[in-house]
Amino acid sequence: MAAENLAVSRETFDNVILPVYAPAQFVPVKGKGSRVWDQQGKEYIDFSGGIAVTALGHCHPALVETLKSQGETLWHTSNVFTNEPALRLASKLIAATFAERVFFGNSGAEANEAAFKLARYYACKKHSPFKSKIIAFHNAFHGRTLFTVSVGGQPKYSDGFGPKPADIVHVPFNDLAAVKAVIDDHTCAIVVEPIQGEGGVMPATPEFMQGLRALCDQHNALLVLDEVQSGMGRSGKLFAYEHYGFKPDIITTAKALGGGFPVSAMLTTHEIASVMAPGVHGTTYGGNPLACAIAETALDIINTPEVLNGVDARREQFVSALQKINEQFDIFSEIRGKGLLLGAVLNAQHASKARDILNASAAEGLMVLTAGSDVIRFVPSLVIEPTDIAEGMARFARAIAKVLN
Repeated sequence: MAAENLAVSRETFDNVILPVYAPAQFVPVKGKGSRVWDQQGKEYIDFSGGIAVTALGHCHPALVETLKSQGETLWHTSNVFTNEPALRLASKLIAATFAERVFFGNSGAEANEAAFKLARYYACKKHSPFKSKIIAFHNAFHGRTLFTVSVGGQPKYSDGFGPKPADIVHVPFNDLAAVKAVIDDHTCAIVVEPIQGEGGVMPATPEFMQGLRALCDQHNALLVLDEVQSGMGRSGKLFAYEHYGFKPDIITTAKALGGGFPVSAMLTTHEIASVMAPGVHGTTYGGNPLACAIAETALDIINTPEVLNGVDARREQFVSALQKINEQFDIFSEIRGKGLLLGAVLNAQHASKARDILNASAAEGLMVLTAGSDVIRFVPSLVIEPTDIAEGMARFARAIAKVLN
């Protein structure tokens, strides 16, 4: 049966998909810019950005053009051969960052898996096989593979899958004293998100980040930054580490890197990369020409003063609209985050209502996210039109009014 003849609906999901998600009741079928339409033709404004993925909106003309032209040229070669788009993308990422070497994967989890394996392998080869401790943070999120979900600081995601990888220690985020208490010469890496995304849109303080850098230097440990959500212009700089005035040892990026196409990268230095050799790590799809060509186009557009400077102006529009809503409803205790990774924290009185607000927003024609049970998260397109922000915020205010009444 031809795909277009098979009628599917939200009910189909409940019958055919592994029950690990609870998706919205509507099914998006088309997107353009920051607007999305469902099966019934209802229009939504998208403040969710596919969880910080569609950084240039839906179906950006330049990305569509690259998809078509590369799609008619070369899709896949495997790692037995290299390809031009991967080499160009790697060169541009290196030119734009501290990095000197790149490894491509297909998802944030794969980039983080590669980073954590590299950190341990580097410590093993350069120092000692016993230098394997990884320090990570409560409420962190690093992916869903067994290793990355164990480094993530939310046991509800890692419990029940058998023995976890050992030698991973979790301490409170933004608490330098707690890190000092557990770091030692057996530590191979500290793994941190500059802005905890799933953990409630919580930015790291400058003192904390600079303190981590100093502790890593002191103990010959690597500072690994998970920039899967905070990278690619989301914070108003290409990568969030640039706000803190130091160089990490490894960063990971995914989500917005492909503007909606699955691709990820781990970036590091010559020195750290030097321990790796053919066969030590790999992936079949990673660095495929189709993904890398699209990511190169996305990077070319995002890494411009126009887009990066535009992030802060859009942030101000979001924050002032949220403050107005708060004056009316007294519902938020704070607005936090950086750039267009925004969290509106519900105050104690309304702390459990995040999911209700998300559902009410959908009913008003607005797509938002939560980050935990008490934070509404906004991660829209970096180039969202100011008129879309204004209209979306009007819909958001109506949704809040309905939930509170």
